[in-house]
Amino acid sequence: MLSTFGYFAAIFIGLSLGIMGGGGSILTVPVLVYLMGVSPVLSTAYSLFVVGSTSVVGAWGYFRKGLVSLKTALVFLIPSLLAVFAVRKLLMPAIPHQLFTLGHVVFTKDLLVLVAFAVLMVVAAVSMIRSKQAEEVLDEELHHPHAFNYPLILGIGLVVGTLTGFVGAGGGFLIIPALVLGARLPMKLAVGTSLAIIALNSLIGFSGDLSAGTPIAWTFLAGFLAFALGGIMLGTYLARFIPGAKLKPAFGWFTLAMGTFILLRELVFTP
Repeated sequence: MLSTFGYFAAIFIGLSLGIMGGGGSILTVPVLVYLMGVSPVLSTAYSLFVVGSTSVVGAWGYFRKGLVSLKTALVFLIPSLLAVFAVRKLLMPAIPHQLFTLGHVVFTKDLLVLVAFAVLMVVAAVSMIRSKQAEEVLDEELHHPHAFNYPLILGIGLVVGTLTGFVGAGGGFLIIPALVLGARLPMKLAVGTSLAIIALNSLIGFSGDLSAGTPIAWTFLAGFLAFALGGIMLGTYLARFIPGAKLKPAFGWFTLAMGTFILLRELVFTP
């Protein structure tokens, strides 16, 4: 029964990506863990594949409209791809299964991933809740001329690559402000470029799992991806009629509730 809800949730993930251009991928790991019964560490690998593949579809639509800055994406991806591949190939396999005990909670590798992911969900949720104010600030910044900020873009690229590799999320809430402030991109161009970066980051990260010998249930993964792709195509169509900016705060509150639930379940009300 839970797995049925999981496939419906996959549609919702794609739907939110199609309407808002981001955000939905933050739910992929919780859906895989709590509805589909996949282990947290393996869920991050599956999430990279699902997020990367769905982002390719979204990025292609923006690219056809000329809304992807290839130069900016290349600069951002240099440190980001190196970081995400190194984390998936070298760091994740090297982390021991049991790490330490804090009070009554035994921190395992799986628990560390879930806690880190829940914290990221809370941060991303705050970003989405405040999206209107943030976009107004970014739009205001565009009126002040600044040079292409290579250090900022390279630095955020390194941070995003590391986070993507560790928790399996795209990090669009970090990428878009970096592209607007560091590369002076208009918001629509920043969203398209962000999707291209997320697609390459995620798929390269997943290739790190493959080269590390991570076992992949391809039939299950392909089925989950099919539902997510159906969702993103429907979302892309609905985006003509539904303004994504108005949905972001509501989706942010939902994400905040999910992140808080994970933290409470794993750290306070441990099963």
